[in-house]
Amino acid sequence: MFAHLYLRASTQDQDANRARTALLAFAASRSYEVAGIYADNFTGTKLQRPELHRLLTNAEPGQVLCVESVDRLSRLSQTDWETLKATINSKGLRLVVADLPTSWEHMETVPNGRSDIAGSVMHVINNMLIDLMATMARLDQEKRVERIRQGIANKRAADPSWKAVGKQKNIDKWQRVEKLLRGQLASNMTIKEIAQAANVGEATVYRIKKELVS
Repeated sequence: MFAHLYLRASTQDQDANRARTALLAFAASRSYEVAGIYADNFTGTKLQRPELHRLLTNAEPGQVLCVESVDRLSRLSQTDWETLKATINSKGLRLVVADLPTSWEHMETVPNGRSDIAGSVMHVINNMLIDLMATMARLDQEKRVERIRQGIANKRAADPSWKAVGKQKNIDKWQRVEKLLRGQLASNMTIKEIAQAANVGEATVYRIKKELVS
């Protein structure tokens, strides 16, 4: 069976490499033939992610969309999660979550082609568990954001002159990306290739590109 492996990692290379290694090992254990590996450096709260879109465009009915855990695929709002699920279902893909055995156990059919009763029941349970885990991932994200907001509010209450300091640009990385974007090779390089060459996340390349053209 062909599988498309989806990673949503941080901008740290070691995180992406760890997740990639883990998913490849899982795919091998299930005897999946890897049709593609897609990695986004975007927040899971956003439905529009370039590599996820590419995966859903390339994948064919009956193939597997494989992720390490549900929160790697979604920290989406309920509406966006329903939209993503509908897209996955309309493509005829099987969502397999490595750390959720119900997504890959008891999914075969009996010889006459009819799903067995245990498989049908497990399918229903699996869908419920995936929905639950997606909801938990979203709530965890919302709590994290709320804690940050409360922390900022507390600091401002304690010191009205306090101002939040955003992330400072990494000048070296910025210059490497800018050089690649402006260079003669840029027209022949994808965003992913530029990100790899500059040792940054794709989101960083998109952000710098946006600032350069603004």
